[in-house]
Amino acid sequence: MAFRALVLTLMPDMFPGTLGQSLAGDALGRGLWSLDIKDIRDHGIGRHRAVDDTPAGGGPGMVIRADVLAAALDAAIPVEDARPRYLMSPRGRVFDQAMARELAAGPGAILVCGRFEGIDERVIEARGLQEVSIGDYVLSGGELAAQVMLDAIIRLIPGVMGGQASDLEESHEQGLLEYPHYTRPREWEGREIPEILTSGNHAAIAEWRRDRSEALTRARRPDLAAKIPPKAPKKRKKPPAEG
Repeated sequence: MAFRALVLTLMPDMFPGTLGQSLAGDALGRGLWSLDIKDIRDHGIGRHRAVDDTPAGGGPGMVIRADVLAAALDAAIPVEDARPRYLMSPRGRVFDQAMARELAAGPGAILVCGRFEGIDERVIEARGLQEVSIGDYVLSGGELAAQVMLDAIIRLIPGVMGGQASDLEESHEQGLLEYPHYTRPREWEGREIPEILTSGNHAAIAEWRRDRSEALTRARRPDLAAKIPPKAPKKRKKPPAEG
């Protein structure tokens, strides 16, 4: 069964957005995944379809009402739907490559895009929404974060990318940042491709790439570098037997 994405949002015109382009868009057209968009405002209150109200206890901004979002969720999701439910939130678990790979192997995901100051905590608890973040910063809403999350998942679905082996060497797949890449011309503005990459020695190239990945990770992401396992010592060649 194809991966099925359901997005609940107050900005339905933002979709498919980037998800309708490039690899994700091609895969969408080929039926490798599906995208269903639901407008939360369809369940708004009154003539103006209000979806928010002032925060209890005072404070700035507005909060999305629990009854409105719950009605939108209940109308969009069948009782038997086992797909995980996520709320895009800067206070959530940080989305990473391992999570992307896990979700790509599953039936799909339900993503709720917040707006304003946030969402009434009661609906988060009552409808089992798992909060997830794409980084330590705040966006105007969850729509861009949902597109980022879905793009990372979709490219891992079998058949979406041409070279399935290449994704295993990308940043974060092995807990490391990716090594540098080069291509023609061999010399450009006085800078040459590292000689090892044109040597034809595949074992040496693999070792160079691993070393560069580790060096970049230590320099740029010390949090990841702390998890790099120590290298196994190289075996010494035995001296030839005298005789």
